[in-house]
Amino acid sequence: MCAFERVLIQPYKPNNMKSTKFKCRTLGQSISLVLLASSSVAFAGADHFSVGNLVVSRSVYVSQASNVQIGQKLPPNCTTGCVTAIGDGTYPQIWNNSTVDASFGITSKIYLDQITPNGSLINSLQVANSSQPSVTAKSNQLVTSFPSKSELALNLSADRKVLTFMGYVAPLNTLDVSNSNTPVAVDTTNPVTSSYYRAVAAVDKTGKFTFTETNAYSGNNGRAAYLNNSNGANVIYMAGNAGNGGNPQPNNIILGAGAQIVTASILPQAKQLPLLPTPVGSFNITQLGQKADKVGKDTNFRGLTVYNNVVYYTKGSGGNGVNTVYFVDTTGTACPNGVGVPSPVATLPTTGISYNAANLQTLGVAPYNMCVLKGFPTTLAKTTTAFPFGLWFANPTTLYVTDEGNGSTTYAAPSYTGAAAQTTAGLQKWVFDGTQWNYLYTLSAGLDLGTPYKIAKYPTGTNAVTSLPWAPATSGLRNVTGHVNADGTANIYAITATVSGNGDQGADPNKLVVIKDLLSATTLPVVESFWTLKTAAYGEVLRGVSFTPGTSE
Repeated sequence: MCAFERVLIQPYKPNNMKSTKFKCRTLGQSISLVLLASSSVAFAGADHFSVGNLVVSRSVYVSQASNVQIGQKLPPNCTTGCVTAIGDGTYPQIWNNSTVDASFGITSKIYLDQITPNGSLINSLQVANSSQPSVTAKSNQLVTSFPSKSELALNLSADRKVLTFMGYVAPLNTLDVSNSNTPVAVDTTNPVTSSYYRAVAAVDKTGKFTFTETNAYSGNNGRAAYLNNSNGANVIYMAGNAGNGGNPQPNNIILGAGAQIVTASILPQAKQLPLLPTPVGSFNITQLGQKADKVGKDTNFRGLTVYNNVVYYTKGSGGNGVNTVYFVDTTGTACPNGVGVPSPVATLPTTGISYNAANLQTLGVAPYNMCVLKGFPTTLAKTTTAFPFGLWFANPTTLYVTDEGNGSTTYAAPSYTGAAAQTTAGLQKWVFDGTQWNYLYTLSAGLDLGTPYKIAKYPTGTNAVTSLPWAPATSGLRNVTGHVNADGTANIYAITATVSGNGDQGADPNKLVVIKDLLSATTLPVVESFWTLKTAAYGEVLRGVSFTPGTSE
């Protein structure tokens, strides 16, 4: 039998196929094989990812009219508050069902695209899912919810050798999974009656995956994960939201919200038995002297990063709590009044909060151990103009924060005027003066906020259901990463947020953009502008961006 050796990988062809040449060691002959770009071929000792490249998480919806039947009951198997579908499974009209079913979503494939820092596609790795013949109900697998815009953030581990992200352990093309319960945190008032584990995927430079299941985020979605494998630790920090039912929420829903911690697993998913969720961080607006609101919703977290032994989170959506930047205080001394800066002797947490279960319904997860990062907003979410999402530290005194915008769909041809008028949506630059963080400026040039753009094969004209144009427009930024250059500048990469007339704007084809900022600049540079590296195609969305496993800071 001939043993093949890979000797050349040619660029992707327009039909999304790639040609790979192999040499037969036995016969000394060279032949070419054509492989699907969405597939990954394993070679002993070979690396899938190369140091210094970028990874972008992408989701693809399998458009089939049969995925949803017009007139069918939504959410599936609901018993109260049911509605009927107004669109079938055809893309993108399927998302008009979101206008009648607040829980509407459908699971879709996850891809990890490796690209150069200049945007050239190198390869693409598909995460195992039920559409593949080799995947059974007992196989390792993961999907995302296609229109859930806050999912699939990418983070490199503490040693920068492993990339992590979150999804659902569910079959492809399953409805309303993003608002389903988790198996040990069932809320009987949740209109979505199904139950599915959430899980963290971890992938190394060879493309090998492991998965860690969790009962956190019942009723809602896990959004970001970070593996702390430093100093003998083996824990994952997670960010997300929980709850999709009435008030009061069951204890296990409250426990499964916000900032979570779980021990990383290498067991097959079929052998894992996830326990109760374990909060690693908790915040309550009573720390700021405000009247308590809905328990568990103050920690509706989106972004997550770790820097200098401190875990940071952002909250940028929902009507409860404060939309701002937070950190977990492991010293108990950094912010007695709910606002402060991390202690220089802080260490990363390795265990959860020792909470009092008797207080869950009244105080939530207490004692509270999170603080608003001093200098950032403390205004209640119900009146705020801040919508932070992603975080990237260029150095100890320079922090870039993405703001996804207010989501306004106010439209007057030819633009979304509400989005276009924003002054803080985009990439915000903050600096630390030794006492607190201070806002300097927002980079948005080149994003063309509020200006619709075209997608090949995408509908033109107006969506009759929303009375707005189908064409999406950038409204701000979400997940982010960056690299500091030797000349004192930083290249910063971010995923765009959108507004549109789509029934669910999270399903809009969006973009990966990049900008170069001078770190020493303290006023808005007039010559800096974003440019687009990658645009999602018809039936696709982009979600997270990171450097490849093994890439140093």
